[in-house]
Amino acid sequence: MTDSDGGESEGDATAGVPADWPVRWDGVRESVVTTRGPNERWNVAALGLFAPEDEDEGVVDAPVTARTWGRTRTWRNFRERGEGYVQFTRHPVDFVEAACTVREEADPVLESADAWVRVEVEERADGERDGTQWVEWTLTPIESVVERRVVPTTNRAHAAVVEATVAASRLGVPGYDDETLRERIRYFASVVESCGGRREREAWERFETTLDTSPD
Repeated sequence: MTDSDGGESEGDATAGVPADWPVRWDGVRESVVTTRGPNERWNVAALGLFAPEDEDEGVVDAPVTARTWGRTRTWRNFRERGEGYVQFTRHPVDFVEAACTVREEADPVLESADAWVRVEVEERADGERDGTQWVEWTLTPIESVVERRVVPTTNRAHAAVVEATVAASRLGVPGYDDETLRERIRYFASVVESCGGRREREAWERFETTLDTSPD
């Protein structure tokens, strides 16, 4: 996981580029997605993006995919609206709130987004695991904008915040051991304590207030 506080160039936003992603694909990329709900506000949630199966040297031929688990707001809005805004942000507080809280905004694009992509979504497959429904979606970009370019730096605390939200999302889920997950969260807390800067510490405080998973 990288955090790009090492440097950034403001004010160099590109024009919208139809049918293109502003990133190179490999593995799973964590993002924030906003989807319009029935109240016309934009729900903010975390969303893992899976690289195309035949990705080669950054050239995308197959679609990018994502999965929703359960009957979440993102699942509902994907199903009813058929689109959303995928955003790439380095801001750990925004990621914590997307992953662990119910957050709604009047506008689809977060101020912290370094790049965003408006996507059309289509259900590709569905199933069930340990009693939880899942749906796999294809994401097709129809507009993309790079708001700022950054020099990536590696920050262990930033990665720890992201991993803690994943562990917390599995608490109480059949197939996962709660005590093992809480032990992971305690470890991630120690990483933030030893390596975190102001933003990572703020994100961790926010994380602890949104979940009953304090590592203490």
